Amino acid sequence: MEEWNQTTTGFFLQGLFPPTQTGLFLFLLVVLIFLITILGNATMILLIWKDHHLHTPMYFLLSQLSLLDLMYICSTIPKMAVNFLSGDNSISLVGCGFQIYCFLLITGGEGLLLASMAYDRYVAICRPLHYPILMNKRMCFLMISGSWVSSSINSMFHTAYALCMPYCNSRIINHFFCDIPAMLPMVCMDTWACEYAVLFSASLFLLVPFIGIMASYGWVVYAILHMHSSQGKKKAFTTCSTPLTVVSFYYAPFMYTYLTPPSLRSPEEDKNLAIFYTILTPMLNPIIYSLRNKEVLGALQRVFGRASSNKE
Repeated sequence: MEEWNQTTTGFFLQGLFPPTQTGLFLFLLVVLIFLITILGNATMILLIWKDHHLHTPMYFLLSQLSLLDLMYICSTIPKMAVNFLSGDNSISLVGCGFQIYCFLLITGGEGLLLASMAYDRYVAICRPLHYPILMNKRMCFLMISGSWVSSSINSMFHTAYALCMPYCNSRIINHFFCDIPAMLPMVCMDTWACEYAVLFSASLFLLVPFIGIMASYGWVVYAILHMHSSQGKKKAFTTCSTPLTVVSFYYAPFMYTYLTPPSLRSPEEDKNLAIFYTILTPMLNPIIYSLRNKEVLGALQRVFGRASSNKE
């Protein structure tokens, strides 16, 4: 009983970088990425909210992606930064549970949201005449609410299960945030039920949406190849190619971590791969979806042009 009481006081996060000059440089790089991510995603949300030209299902879904990316990086990096600067790597049981809940909520929501965005792109290119019917406001609302609700239920279940397990082998989590796969080696009971639950959720919120996205892109490519207009082909390929790269960049490390048996991967691999979907992808999303998008660039000029003219 004494051992159990000690484990419920909290955990220690091993962190991402060592307390060296190299570690400090990498930490400052992550802080810079954090600031770029905050600025980029906040700007996207502001533009979509302010500019009526962007009040369409595609950009509404994109605003939700920016919101999730903001939550993504804010749920992990600030705590990692505080631990690195203070030298105190501890995290309370409540704090760890909050991180698990937020991380799983955002992960599941973003996995389903990316699938919704792929469906929107498929309808826009392959069935343009039916787009107003298939992607109306009601459908858009159902997609968003379904993503949030289902992901919330999933994250509550896993968080409650993770906090109820007895941790008695160690309190040091070999990660920079509380992640269930990194916590399982500390559990002093058979974890097969938790491992299968994680596998099921990863398949439902990551693998199935990824397969759906790949299938939709296959149909899109087929439709593009049968377009008569070369200008239309070029525009469609530009619309699809870059987001697909980011989607793969997001899903691939995630699925390796959550769908691969623990015996075939190491904690260090999990921690390094987490950098892709918790730090890099939230930064890349607003860049990819804005710099090559004329409508977003136009909205940027209109919104900030009006702001500067009002000041004058």
